[in-house]
Amino acid sequence: MITLAITNQKGGVGKTTSCINLAAELGSMGYSVLVVDVDPQGNCTSGLGIDATSLDVTLYDLLLDGAQSDEVVTRTQWEGVSILPANIDLAGAEVELAGAISRETRLHRGLSRLPNYDIAIIDCPPSLGILTINALVAADKLLIPIQCEYYALEGVGQLTRTVTLLKNYLNPGLQVNGVLLTMYDSRTRLSSEVADEVRNQFKSQVFNTIIPRNIRLAEAPSFAMPIGYYDPQSTGARAYREFAREVAEKWLSTEH
Repeated sequence: MITLAITNQKGGVGKTTSCINLAAELGSMGYSVLVVDVDPQGNCTSGLGIDATSLDVTLYDLLLDGAQSDEVVTRTQWEGVSILPANIDLAGAEVELAGAISRETRLHRGLSRLPNYDIAIIDCPPSLGILTINALVAADKLLIPIQCEYYALEGVGQLTRTVTLLKNYLNPGLQVNGVLLTMYDSRTRLSSEVADEVRNQFKSQVFNTIIPRNIRLAEAPSFAMPIGYYDPQSTGARAYREFAREVAEKWLSTEH
């Protein structure tokens, strides 16, 4: 199983949107996908149609109470997609894990007992606390979404420094493996300039697919649906479909 963490210290860059829609598109391509919601806001959980308030166990129980991974996994209604869900209880984990033994590796150990997925996609909170560190320690691959707006690279420098620290001490294989340009507005020169700047900095790590600003893409979470199911012909759906193909070609067996 490949474990892909989607993270950026800056909020509002499309982490959760990318997690939901990449998972749904890979699932529809025939891959078995596990989404891991490490954000206490639980937006990835609700965006995939799961009512977190109705769950008896969540990721919190896996990290803090030693629940078995398969007890926490919940099937979604979308083809090929399951989730380790989160709700606001997870906010307490930052404090409760502070003095815990092996606090940085709790998620890694939990995921290691789930070998039957092609890929696990981790949605990280927009901070560099213990939850994000757990995600980065568990990750084989690291994807950074960067929005095509002012201050696009804000926070990326600190994230790359954190990656270097974790690489030295906790996860020797950790590195930035991919960058996804999001919220691209073809009508503005700024979007084009930011895209060029990101490509100059990250070179071949930047995916060819660019995720555009799209009203239907913005609407889909309010209906708790991935864009590919909500409006499969929208420009947002087509973009995430193409992105999923790139991810599959780059990191997964394409024999599906």
